Amino acid sequence: MKKLLFIVLFGLTEFAWAQSAPAELAQAQLDAYNRRDLEAFLLPYDDSVAVYSFPNQLQYRGKAQMRQVYGEMFQTLPDLHCTLVSRMVMGNTVIDQESVVFRKGEKPLQAIAIYKMKAGKIAEVYFVFE
Repeated sequence: MKKLLFIVLFGLTEFAWAQSAPAELAQAQLDAYNRRDLEAFLLPYDDSVAVYSFPNQLQYRGKAQMRQVYGEMFQTLPDLHCTLVSRMVMGNTVIDQESVVFRKGEKPLQAIAIYKMKAGKIAEVYFVFE
Protein backbone atom coordinates (compact mmCIF):
# COMPACT_ATOMS: atom_id res chain seq x y z
CA MET A 1 0.00 0.00 0.00
CA LYS A 2 2.83 2.42 0.86
CA LYS A 3 4.47 1.64 -2.47
CA LEU A 4 1.25 2.36 -4.37
CA LEU A 5 0.76 5.63 -2.49
CA PHE A 6 4.33 6.64 -3.31
CA ILE A 7 3.79 5.89 -7.01
CA VAL A 8 0.56 7.90 -7.09
CA LEU A 9 2.09 10.87 -5.23
CA PHE A 10 5.24 10.76 -7.36
CA GLY A 11 3.12 10.66 -10.51
CA LEU A 12 1.07 13.65 -9.38
CA THR A 13 4.24 15.56 -8.53
CA GLU A 14 5.69 14.82 -11.96
CA PHE A 15 2.41 15.87 -13.60
CA ALA A 16 2.34 19.14 -11.65
CA TRP A 17 5.99 19.87 -12.53
CA ALA A 18 5.37 19.21 -16.22
CA GLN A 19 2.39 21.58 -16.13
CA SER A 20 4.28 24.36 -14.33
CA ALA A 21 7.56 24.14 -16.27
CA PRO A 22 6.29 26.22 -19.25
CA ALA A 23 5.00 28.93 -16.90
CA GLU A 24 8.29 28.87 -15.01
CA LEU A 25 10.23 29.40 -18.27
CA ALA A 26 7.99 32.32 -19.23
CA GLN A 27 8.34 33.84 -15.77
CA ALA A 28 12.12 33.41 -15.71
CA GLN A 29 12.56 35.31 -18.96
CA LEU A 30 10.11 38.01 -17.81
CA ASP A 31 11.95 38.51 -14.52
CA ALA A 32 15.30 38.75 -16.34
CA TYR A 33 13.76 41.18 -18.88
CA ASN A 34 12.71 43.49 -16.06
CA ARG A 35 16.22 43.31 -14.55
CA ARG A 36 17.70 43.87 -18.04
CA ASP A 37 19.87 40.81 -17.41
CA LEU A 38 20.56 39.66 -20.96
CA GLU A 39 22.20 36.32 -20.14
CA ALA A 40 19.44 35.27 -17.74
CA PHE A 41 16.83 36.48 -20.25
CA LEU A 42 18.27 34.31 -23.03
CA LEU A 43 18.68 31.19 -20.89
CA PRO A 44 15.08 29.85 -21.24
CA TYR A 45 15.19 30.19 -25.04
CA ASP A 46 16.14 27.52 -27.55
CA ASP A 47 19.21 28.34 -29.66
CA SER A 48 17.04 28.41 -32.80
CA VAL A 49 14.10 30.30 -31.27
CA ALA A 50 11.77 31.85 -33.86
CA VAL A 51 10.07 35.17 -33.09
CA TYR A 52 6.95 36.15 -35.03
CA SER A 53 4.45 38.94 -35.31
CA PHE A 54 1.15 37.12 -35.00
CA PRO A 55 -0.02 35.12 -36.82
CA ASN A 56 3.03 34.04 -38.84
CA GLN A 57 5.31 36.92 -39.90
CA LEU A 58 8.83 35.86 -38.97
CA GLN A 59 10.75 38.72 -37.35
CA TYR A 60 13.97 36.81 -36.68
CA ARG A 61 15.36 33.42 -35.79
CA GLY A 62 18.04 32.39 -33.34
CA LYS A 63 19.43 33.38 -29.99
CA ALA A 64 22.24 35.38 -31.61
CA GLN A 65 19.73 37.73 -33.24
CA MET A 66 17.68 37.85 -30.03
CA ARG A 67 20.83 38.81 -28.13
CA GLN A 68 21.36 41.73 -30.49
CA VAL A 69 17.72 42.95 -30.39
CA TYR A 70 17.25 42.73 -26.63
CA GLY A 71 20.83 43.71 -25.77
CA GLU A 72 20.29 47.03 -27.52
CA MET A 73 16.91 47.55 -25.81
CA PHE A 74 18.33 46.77 -22.38
CA GLN A 75 21.19 49.25 -22.90
CA THR A 76 19.22 52.12 -24.40
CA LEU A 77 15.94 51.97 -22.44
CA PRO A 78 16.62 52.33 -18.70
CA ASP A 79 12.89 52.61 -17.92
CA LEU A 80 12.03 49.39 -19.77
CA HIS A 81 9.57 47.35 -17.72
CA CYS A 82 6.98 44.71 -18.53
CA THR A 83 4.00 44.16 -16.25
CA LEU A 84 2.24 40.82 -16.52
CA VAL A 85 -1.50 41.53 -16.74
CA SER A 86 -2.62 37.92 -17.02
CA ARG A 87 -1.29 34.47 -17.90
CA MET A 88 -2.87 31.33 -19.34
CA VAL A 89 -1.12 27.99 -19.65
CA MET A 90 -2.24 25.03 -21.71
CA GLY A 91 0.22 22.20 -22.15
CA ASN A 92 3.40 23.62 -23.67
CA THR A 93 1.88 26.99 -24.54
CA VAL A 94 1.92 30.09 -22.33
CA ILE A 95 -0.08 33.17 -23.26
CA ASP A 96 0.82 36.37 -21.44
CA GLN A 97 -1.05 39.65 -21.63
CA GLU A 98 1.53 42.35 -20.99
CA SER A 99 1.82 46.08 -20.50
CA VAL A 100 5.27 47.36 -21.53
CA VAL A 101 6.75 50.72 -20.57
CA PHE A 102 9.64 51.83 -22.77
CA ARG A 103 10.09 55.35 -21.39
CA LYS A 104 8.59 56.97 -18.30
CA GLY A 105 5.74 59.30 -19.16
CA GLU A 106 4.85 57.45 -22.37
CA LYS A 107 1.75 55.31 -22.74
CA PRO A 108 2.55 51.62 -22.18
CA LEU A 109 2.38 49.24 -25.12
CA GLN A 110 -0.32 46.60 -24.70
CA ALA A 111 0.72 43.22 -26.05
CA ILE A 112 0.09 39.52 -25.99
CA ALA A 113 3.05 37.14 -26.05
CA ILE A 114 2.47 33.50 -26.95
CA TYR A 115 5.33 31.22 -25.91
CA LYS A 116 5.53 27.71 -27.40
CA MET A 117 7.83 25.35 -25.51
CA LYS A 118 9.73 22.41 -26.96
CA ALA A 119 12.16 20.13 -25.13
CA GLY A 120 12.18 22.35 -22.04
CA LYS A 121 12.99 25.61 -23.85
CA ILE A 122 11.03 28.44 -25.45
CA ALA A 123 11.12 27.53 -29.15
CA GLU A 124 8.65 30.02 -30.65
CA VAL A 125 7.26 33.39 -29.62
CA TYR A 126 4.32 35.15 -31.25
CA PHE A 127 3.61 38.81 -30.45
CA VAL A 128 0.26 40.53 -30.86
CA PHE A 129 0.36 44.32 -30.41
CA GLU A 130 -2.52 46.69 -29.82
